[in-house]
Amino acid sequence: MHTVRIRIEKEQDGCTVKHMALKVAHLSASSFRSLKFSGGVMLDGRQARADERVREGQELSFSFQEHGQQLQAEGEGRVSIAWEDEHYYVIDKQAPLPTMRSAHQTGETLEDALYIYLGRPENYLFRPVNRLDKGTSGLMVVAKNAYAQQRLQSMLHGEIFIREYVAICDGTPENEEGTVDLPIGKMGEGIRRKVCSNGKEARTHFRVLQKGKKRSLIHLRLETGRTHQIRVHMAAVGCPVTGDYLYGEEHPALPGRFALHSCRIRFLHPMTGEWIEICSRIPDGWDALMEE
Repeated sequence: MHTVRIRIEKEQDGCTVKHMALKVAHLSASSFRSLKFSGGVMLDGRQARADERVREGQELSFSFQEHGQQLQAEGEGRVSIAWEDEHYYVIDKQAPLPTMRSAHQTGETLEDALYIYLGRPENYLFRPVNRLDKGTSGLMVVAKNAYAQQRLQSMLHGEIFIREYVAICDGTPENEEGTVDLPIGKMGEGIRRKVCSNGKEARTHFRVLQKGKKRSLIHLRLETGRTHQIRVHMAAVGCPVTGDYLYGEEHPALPGRFALHSCRIRFLHPMTGEWIEICSRIPDGWDALMEE
């Protein structure tokens, strides 16, 4: 169980419990409803109503029950943790490695590896804040509890959660710097995505860092977070990510992966108010791709 406690300040005197939950604790409406029905909203140690008004000096608490599972996972649990505190891990994911288990993913995943690394804890729950494709390497954030996950996910698409990537792409964009602003939607029933007029808005900012004989090293920053966004956008401008087996061509030097790496994450920590910035170096072997 994880409990968030709030001491009522003078300026909050007379506010409702619901107001405190949504505007001060920053709970989602669905999370607050769930906590109410489970008896997880307490005021000075007793269950509180949503419309009850709080008074200065009282303590309001929200208790999150963690109902996890015991996984049947095998492996060595090799996980590269770039940074952590009591709320989050920033993990430097290898590729090819899926982030999570699914009906179509039965092999090793980052979810399994972290479970083994932590000593196979009971009621384990994997709580990614952002996710990376199987073939993408680099930094991603995993929360240690439901509240931490919800708080940071609410900041995911904005100026206080910045995700930057580097990629080697086949060819070079027409402009050395710019923004790809093209909507992205599903392509049939599979995992593929495409640029389409009825898709969801998607914006990727790019800057060419280096030009090779037939490839370019490009810095990319996500403004939105659509599935396969960078891969779809770079293919749409005629420069697919090198090795991208869905939107470009496979490359023998990149078995099961492609040349896309999450190199920098910067976010405003929702609990401490501090800026956290983590960087990850470009994977080995990329120089050779640029020289081909």
